[in-house]
Amino acid sequence: MKILITGASGFIGSFLVEEGLARQMQVWAGMRRTSSRKYLKDSRIRFVELDFGNPDALRAQLERCKREFGGWDYIVHAAGATKCRRPEDFFRTNTQGTVNFVEALRALDMVPRRFVFVSSLSVYGAVREQPVRRPDASSPWVYAPIREDDRPQPNTAYGQSKLRAEHYLQQLPAGFPYVILRPTGVYGPREKDYFLMAKSIRQHVDFLAGYRPQEITFIYVKDLVQAVFRALEADVVGRAFFLSDGGVYGSIRFSELIRQELGRPWVLRIKAPLWFLRAVCRVSGTVNGWLGRTSTLNTDKYHILSQRNWQCDIEPARCELGYVPEYSLERGVRETVAWYCKEGWL
Repeated sequence: MKILITGASGFIGSFLVEEGLARQMQVWAGMRRTSSRKYLKDSRIRFVELDFGNPDALRAQLERCKREFGGWDYIVHAAGATKCRRPEDFFRTNTQGTVNFVEALRALDMVPRRFVFVSSLSVYGAVREQPVRRPDASSPWVYAPIREDDRPQPNTAYGQSKLRAEHYLQQLPAGFPYVILRPTGVYGPREKDYFLMAKSIRQHVDFLAGYRPQEITFIYVKDLVQAVFRALEADVVGRAFFLSDGGVYGSIRFSELIRQELGRPWVLRIKAPLWFLRAVCRVSGTVNGWLGRTSTLNTDKYHILSQRNWQCDIEPARCELGYVPEYSLERGVRETVAWYCKEGWL
């Protein structure tokens, strides 16, 4: 089977490539000419340059692929922007890039057997932020999981751009075989944002946002990869699924596990009010925008950190895709921190 993985040079994409090779598939890594191949060293990988921002160039590139080998059986569209200097850049890459890609595939009669679009839980935003009373009263108030029948209200440019791409796929004619996956926070080896947390803890500082209880969810990268390949194989199209490891965690659980794996260094835990966090993110985003740089702390990041409830309902993925999370948070953090240390990141 022939599979194309876009965004192959990225954190998630590189793991998808490895899984495709492990399954003895013919794997094409779709990426920009300037993208790093650090984690794409296997000689079996076939590389293809795809310019999603230029419809004419993209069509020519795909036409060349069709002439040479006929196209792909499966496509996983994992390419996208998670950090941008300007909000409109998210829409150009995540929304219009997806539209350009799918339109070219349809025009050239290169529609695959299955097209998996890697979206995000961020497309829903803060839709269930009011806690509800637990029936058994063992813990007076809890948040309810975000469900697929909730109305999406993305509060970040990233989430809005992914949602628009989803809407485009959902309005396509019935013959286009898409599946949308909406993972929560993805962590694992090679990931850089959660690495900053580990680095901060190594330097004896842990930062928390806000005073209201926060319930967070995660998914280890290898579980996300498992879900992608189950979506390729399942007899399911035209659906969207939330993905997590099935657990719900308090705001300090992740950092405490990192601290445990680092040998329990002493930590100064700083809990900042949301108004202070908003000011820091706004200033950081503005200054870095002036300097022509992307910033980890920006308005989008503020909305992500301030959201109190990241629970999501993964039962449809379990039932329809056969998705079964294999990595507990403890196991995933252990592997991740070990990799950071082995590679000299920590």
